[in-house]
Amino acid sequence: MSSRGDALGHPAIGPGAHLLVTGGAGFIGSAFVRDILGRRDGTRITVLDKLTYAGNRTNLALVEADPEQAARLRFVEGDIADPEIVGSLVTQSAARGAPGVIDAVVNFAAESHVDRSILDPEAFLRTGVIGVHVLLEAVRAAGRPIRYLQVSTDEVYGSVETGRSVETDPLAPRSPYSAAKAAGELLVRSYVVTYGLDAVVTRGSNTYGPYHHPEKLIPLFVTNAIDDQPLPLYGDGLQERDWLFVSDHAGAIEHVLRNGVSGETYNIQGSAEMANRDVVAALLERLGKPWSLVRSVPDRPGHDRRYALDGSKLAALGWRNRTSFVEGLATTVDWFRANEAWWRAARSGDWDAYYERQYGDRLARGLAAAEISGPTEA
Repeated sequence: MSSRGDALGHPAIGPGAHLLVTGGAGFIGSAFVRDILGRRDGTRITVLDKLTYAGNRTNLALVEADPEQAARLRFVEGDIADPEIVGSLVTQSAARGAPGVIDAVVNFAAESHVDRSILDPEAFLRTGVIGVHVLLEAVRAAGRPIRYLQVSTDEVYGSVETGRSVETDPLAPRSPYSAAKAAGELLVRSYVVTYGLDAVVTRGSNTYGPYHHPEKLIPLFVTNAIDDQPLPLYGDGLQERDWLFVSDHAGAIEHVLRNGVSGETYNIQGSAEMANRDVVAALLERLGKPWSLVRSVPDRPGHDRRYALDGSKLAALGWRNRTSFVEGLATTVDWFRANEAWWRAARSGDWDAYYERQYGDRLARGLAAAEISGPTEA
């Protein structure tokens, strides 16, 4: 780990550091792990993941198949809300056969789908609030400097009708998912102020890319379209999101981990603000599938109309996204076409029951594409 530090004297996280990455088998977390270990700079990573529906061990298969990268990866299946597991990992030492003391904790672990939070809020509170508390307590008890990074979301700002959210704006979450994320952030802030923990927070825009669980908009619609199944578009499809490619999101988190000022929060802005139905039109075009697959279905409760982040603070720290939406969507669609076994496995188990519960009645009451307008004009 580098001996340089930030303005407050906290040690910097450089090449060769040992990171505890919670939720490292999930969508964004696994991208973070693959990108960092793929750089071959000596960084070691311990992944802690509960392997719920959103965690997938095969997301790390490329790393584990590479002997040099696999030697710097340790995988532990477990819950961040379990103090015994978390405490043992944060305080581990090379003398006990572990890959060295932890220099930083990067918390990706989350129940992340708003629709599921409406169906089962309690699971989101356990991970997003109790789990964060357990991690913070373990870092506080370590007795040595450990940097903590909390991965959060633009949804903590609530629906943003005009302008762009800046980091000092009030938090106004409107779903159990975003409320749990906001609560986790507030806990982190309290530990910085009360105990002097070295912690930073990132708030990311709507993220998409390879390995994305197929319950989210882009992978759901891509995989449904491949099978010529209906695409359940909420309401008029004019909800606006700022789309962020997964490797850019992971890279921005790493940049904040290494360069962010303790106690600060950083927005990670996307590369393209678009209405949902325009995103759907673009992916259908890439797949060569017709708009007639789209059905307008009753909207979910409390659906935020628009998210938009101001990324000036992160830009001043030296970060810029590298992937345009056109390039990122093409990469994503092509990845799902080439990795059918991965997404069909992700849509196994309780998928059919979840899908029927979430969309069955909506699709039955939905409108055919001929009865709704198509994508918006440029």
